[in-house]
Amino acid sequence: MNPLIVIPARMASTRLPGKPLADIGGVPMIVWVWRAAVAAKLGRVLVACAEAEIAEAVRGAGGEAVLTAPDHASGSDRVFEAVSQADPGAAHDVVVNLQGDAPTIEPAVIQAALTPLSADPEADIGTVVNEITGDAELADPNKVKAAVAFAPGARIGRALYFSRLVVPGGEGPHYHHIGIYAYRREALARFVSLPRGALEERENLEQLRALEAGMRIDVALVDSFPMGVDTPADLARVRATLVPGG
Repeated sequence: MNPLIVIPARMASTRLPGKPLADIGGVPMIVWVWRAAVAAKLGRVLVACAEAEIAEAVRGAGGEAVLTAPDHASGSDRVFEAVSQADPGAAHDVVVNLQGDAPTIEPAVIQAALTPLSADPEADIGTVVNEITGDAELADPNKVKAAVAFAPGARIGRALYFSRLVVPGGEGPHYHHIGIYAYRREALARFVSLPRGALEERENLEQLRALEAGMRIDVALVDSFPMGVDTPADLARVRATLVPGG
């Protein structure tokens, strides 16, 4: 595989405007994520920017950035435009969509998103999950759960559904979905061409569009969960983690 990591970023955020440029120890948040992607050593890393100020910050840190249309409906659409601009000859056969608001993500987690594609050529999309260990996290509708068919002892399985509710029922482990996707190039093109699905709209989870269309999403189980940033309180926690005493 010859992957291209693309990090979509936009300044518009209802709960935390200007989120990609939020300062964390003197470094914009988007640069923290870009550094983690580079440290994964998977290959080329590109930031897909809705605004010029994000591109300037990334380029100032030594990264590669492209400007995209500001009004994309989703990060996946922004990623697809950036890939079309930056790799028109399709040299990269896998595209990793890495969220720009998880500055604590570990390079190993990014690497793990590709393992389902390496393990089975029939998988269209690879992603990652982490086992839920607390009741509060399990009950939180902002923590997306994945119903995954893991064989005993296996760390790669097929995703059967994603929900904001607790799934599946019964005794056994539950898994928290981490929003990173490794698409085969043709799978990404197909995905962005699909209309929004009924379950996608109901749960407000775009990965359900792929499942509704019969696409296969396989997942890798990882041991750490990155802290996402959606609110000022989240940002404060991330600052305390990445810059203790700063």
